[in-house]
Amino acid sequence: MTKAQEVYEKIEAMIASGEVKKADAFKTLAKEYGQPVDSLRGAYYQHKRVLDTGGDPSSSGPRRTRRRETTSETAVESAVATLRRAIDNIDAEIQAAEERAKEAQAEYEAMKSSADERKGAIEAKITLLEQSA
Repeated sequence: MTKAQEVYEKIEAMIASGEVKKADAFKTLAKEYGQPVDSLRGAYYQHKRVLDTGGDPSSSGPRRTRRRETTSETAVESAVATLRRAIDNIDAEIQAAEERAKEAQAEYEAMKSSADERKGAIEAKITLLEQSA
């Protein structure tokens, strides 16, 4: 089993449990592996692409047969297929950006909610240091 497959399966299992959102699953697994969240996200989507393309990680779609000559008909078909893949890529980019935005929002909210507590702890230490000086 590849690392990408392992990451994919663990993330999917966490999400399927219903207790964790995808962004939180990446964070949890990143802590478990001691690796950056982005590394695990890359591994996850690498394996997802393998699943989506039928096993070829370098492929962006199904394999095409080689054509011997280009006709206006095949050129139009090829152009349409390329443009349709571009549309699919835009959807994937939006989905990835949405995931990053959700992760950033969750981080912001966690930092904001703990700010007063963290500031208070630092202020208390400053007070202790000033009193002992």
